[in-house]
Amino acid sequence: MKRSYLPGFLFLMLFDTLAQVSFKLAGRSALPVVADLDWVGRLASNPWTYGAICGYLGAFYTWLTLLKRAPIGPAFAATHLQVVSVLIVSAWLFGEPFTAAKLTGAALIITGIACLGVAETRNAVPPAGSASS
Repeated sequence: MKRSYLPGFLFLMLFDTLAQVSFKLAGRSALPVVADLDWVGRLASNPWTYGAICGYLGAFYTWLTLLKRAPIGPAFAATHLQVVSVLIVSAWLFGEPFTAAKLTGAALIITGIACLGVAETRNAVPPAGSASS
């Protein structure tokens, strides 16, 4: 995997994490959920609602940019990095516990992304006109 893709993957992870954490915070302040205008007003006046929207828009733009430049396998796998980052942020911000299952899942996600990255660099096709060794 080329190093130049790394900032894009990190931005994607940050935007996705912002969206998920913002949804959690907006959801907490929107309780109780009632189908009336007061509830819609509470949700619309909450800054975390807009944090979630900004997170999704940023992730969407970053994802489209990555699709133009990065190999699809590692790029798709990198979209799952937010699972790991949300796990870490949730433990810190909301006091959610780390469990063996969560840590194992996070390790498997990171391992899978690393394997795809290594496979991509080994199978990379040299540009036309370049000398191969």
